Amino acid sequence: MAEEYYEGREQPVENGARSAQRPFPKTLFVLQALLIAIVVGWVLDLYRKAGLNLYTEQMLLTVLGLGIAICFIVTSKKNHPVNLAVGLAGLALCLWLAWRYPQLSTELTSRPLDGVLMSAALAVLVLEGTRRMAGFSLVGFTLAGVVYAMVGHNLPGVFAARPVDFTRLLVYLGLDTNALLGTSLQIAIIVVVPFILLGQVLGRCGGSEFFTDLARAWMGRYRGGSAKVAVVGSAFFGMISGSAVANVSAVGVVTIPLMKRSGFPAQIAAAIEAVGSTGGQLMPPVMGAAAFLMAEVLQVPYVEVMIAAIIPAFLYYLALFFQVDVEAAKRGIRGEPADRLPQLIAVLRSGWYFPIPFVALVYTLVAWNWPAEYSALAATAILIGLAMVFGYKGQRVPLRDVLKAIVGTGSAVVDLILICAVAGMFIGILNITGLAFGLTLQLLTITGQSLPGMLAVTAVMAIILGLGLPTVGVYIIMATLIAPALVKVGVAPMAAHMFLLYFGIMSMVTPPVALSAFAAANIAGSDVDKTGWTATRIGWAAYIVPFLFALSPSLLMKGEPLAIVWAVISASLGIWLGTVGVVGFLRHAISPATRVLFIAAGVLTLIPFDMFRGAIFTDVVGIALGAALVAREFRVRRAPA
Repeated sequence: MAEEYYEGREQPVENGARSAQRPFPKTLFVLQALLIAIVVGWVLDLYRKAGLNLYTEQMLLTVLGLGIAICFIVTSKKNHPVNLAVGLAGLALCLWLAWRYPQLSTELTSRPLDGVLMSAALAVLVLEGTRRMAGFSLVGFTLAGVVYAMVGHNLPGVFAARPVDFTRLLVYLGLDTNALLGTSLQIAIIVVVPFILLGQVLGRCGGSEFFTDLARAWMGRYRGGSAKVAVVGSAFFGMISGSAVANVSAVGVVTIPLMKRSGFPAQIAAAIEAVGSTGGQLMPPVMGAAAFLMAEVLQVPYVEVMIAAIIPAFLYYLALFFQVDVEAAKRGIRGEPADRLPQLIAVLRSGWYFPIPFVALVYTLVAWNWPAEYSALAATAILIGLAMVFGYKGQRVPLRDVLKAIVGTGSAVVDLILICAVAGMFIGILNITGLAFGLTLQLLTITGQSLPGMLAVTAVMAIILGLGLPTVGVYIIMATLIAPALVKVGVAPMAAHMFLLYFGIMSMVTPPVALSAFAAANIAGSDVDKTGWTATRIGWAAYIVPFLFALSPSLLMKGEPLAIVWAVISASLGIWLGTVGVVGFLRHAISPATRVLFIAAGVLTLIPFDMFRGAIFTDVVGIALGAALVAREFRVRRAPA
């Protein structure tokens, strides 16, 4: 959410759509400013205070219309008047629907011709806009769902759909609150847009530079310091970004050249940054857009999702840190010279205030129980005030730059708005056809209601879906189709949804379509495919951790404090032992057989003690085996001396 909200878009589309020289700049500026003003006004409840009693759907339609208009303008390769005309026509359609919505909401059951036609036109515009901004994958899934809704009643067994009239389907998809105007679009506009605004302002005020400098000052002097800077910097930036490719773009341009200069091969440097940036969608307090949708689906405060994500995010970055450390030791890569590093005191003195807005964000969420969107706006206001008074590195942020960041958010959120609108349409198809219920039954039958089998099938499905979909789309589809089956076989609802989110995120570094790895490879000048597979190897622990917390509530902050602490300690030890085995190095290169033993010790230690009866003995065996292996390797090292 920092520079741009690149949540899984096809690279050729986004680069073409976001060129520095945009067409119709004055029109675009007005549309962006209106979009942000409407959202901020709604969050602050200014409309009701001004005496306007509006339906939420009227606001959603207005913002969606502005998003459609912005989309057709920014995806125009030239100042083509047709794109402008289509975009403005989409805006006019949405404004007309918003104006007539109170009347239409009571008439739609009779399916008036104008309602059917306008609903169909809106659906087409949203689908085309999403195709332009995010590629064809999500659009293709939705169109396939439309076809299924029309012919699915002819299919046998649990795959049979309820018969649906075509005109009813059109009205339902375009204007029903269970479809396009449903929860996903509402969360995207009301909740996520304020957080993207916070990230945009932070980037303009020098926040990304501050967090990168802080990571360099803290970690740069240690073994493999440049790569550790990438890990820590991505974790810091991920706290407020929530977008994998945006993290790569903001942090990777600094860290990838540093890693290459210190001795890391280009593809490893790119892979480290890709894995580090991808974890940003798991990092509290902001995480990604899918986390806000998760809170809404689970009907829990967002702070509960944030707390549940703390240990999984910690283990994710700890695993990457261990991987980087052992890889650097294997290659003999030392830290950066002190004279090249910023001084920690100087960095903190220049940007001491940057953490304050995020402390305020967490405090208002946890202590005052404010709505997430209101807390985000409050944090943004605090950040703007501090940046304009104190600046960064002796330069105060001009009001003009702050306004540019605020208005520029209007373009940064368009892809998210359109993706969530189409995701809402897909959910509507699942609801009206009954496919979600039928697929749940079929999955339970296929896996024999086996918990390990269901988790394995779910992980594979999430990664496959994620090869062509943004994380938001993956989560929404999987939460609708698969989460009920996971809960049915005994997984706690929070663990089931966190499992889906985790594997949806990992698709960003899993070949053949690993967008985060591709973005990092472009910066590093490395082979795209090799970078993707290297990222998969480096992030190996991230494919195991979800299975652990799905079966052990202690890793999601559920249970006795001592049990939670032990689960974290044993998981951390297991990750370190497994990393030594994967990389094949401790204080010297280790043999293939010893590597297998290290990996076995790591897996045994990773198993949480409360996963099943007697699981504590796996920790004991794993730790004992690991200790014996480490002692043996140290003895082998000392023997020649």
